[in-house]
Amino acid sequence: MSEDLKAPRKQRHTARRIWQRLMEEEGAVVAESSVRHLVARLRREIGADRGDVVVPQTHLPGVEAEVDFGEFAAMIAGVMMKLFMFCLRLSHSGKAVHVAYANQSQESFLDGHVQAFQAFGGVPTGMIRYDNLKPAVIRVALGRERFEHPRFIALRSHYGYDSFFCIPGSQGAHEKGGVEGEAGRFR
Repeated sequence: MSEDLKAPRKQRHTARRIWQRLMEEEGAVVAESSVRHLVARLRREIGADRGDVVVPQTHLPGVEAEVDFGEFAAMIAGVMMKLFMFCLRLSHSGKAVHVAYANQSQESFLDGHVQAFQAFGGVPTGMIRYDNLKPAVIRVALGRERFEHPRFIALRSHYGYDSFFCIPGSQGAHEKGGVEGEAGRFR
């Protein structure tokens, strides 16, 4: 494996190729996953795996939260209905409030905040992270700059917290990962 470090990156052995060579050339009977785990450990040991640096997020109690709207189906009075779940999740504790609505309108979005703040008995003192939801954002500008809807600004001003908008698409998917799976867990 250490010889691979001298080879151009695209010509180095992958764990899959090592497994294939073990099977073909040595007649080894071993699971591919076992080889992958061993190769990953060996790469770390020899310093060949210089992947992305990961910094764990830490959140102080009562300071930050995340909001998302998710879609789900429910049987109500014998009729299958498409509903939308508003979720506000505290970043430190992971405690969340979920409220189901018949739509994703601005009224539902704003009411979801009010319901969550009442259930928690308070408001995060720092910021709440958002996607670029239409009930909150009129237009996405450059970077993180957003033109917020006046009614959303009024809600934020009344409760005294800041908004933080995630980068659109897969680039910003990790920025509020705590709340992203909430609707799926309820489904």
